[in-house]
Amino acid sequence: MQPLATPSFPGGWRIALVGGAGLLGAAGVVLAAMAAHVKGGQILATASDFLMIHASLVIGLAALSAQVARPRSWLFVGTMVVVGVIFFSGDLTFSALVEKRLFPMAAPTGGTLLIASWLGISVLAALEMIFPARGGQAD
Repeated sequence: MQPLATPSFPGGWRIALVGGAGLLGAAGVVLAAMAAHVKGGQILATASDFLMIHASLVIGLAALSAQVARPRSWLFVGTMVVVGVIFFSGDLTFSALVEKRLFPMAAPTGGTLLIASWLGISVLAALEMIFPARGGQAD
């Protein structure tokens, strides 16, 4: 029996992000179903929307990271998205279901991470156009 191969970096990071995005998407579907049946459903629907939209974004970033000059930077932004949407949607979900906060300032912190992530995507796209890597990976 051959030993299992360890995913190479950043390949392992890429696969972990896709797996995390799958969990975010699944949580989004669950919250969408719950939103139709529980008190506070509009808040759950918002959390669901954020989870599913950002799960798709993370899958796209992971795929794109295999084609760009700075893959680690793109994967870092993807990781920021995952953390940001967990904080934001997690706080909304806690607020709707148990009337408590995930932790103080969780939603604003998550929202700020998401905004920074979207801006990071714009900056990285500009860098890819202006300074493409020559002869290998840039970061």
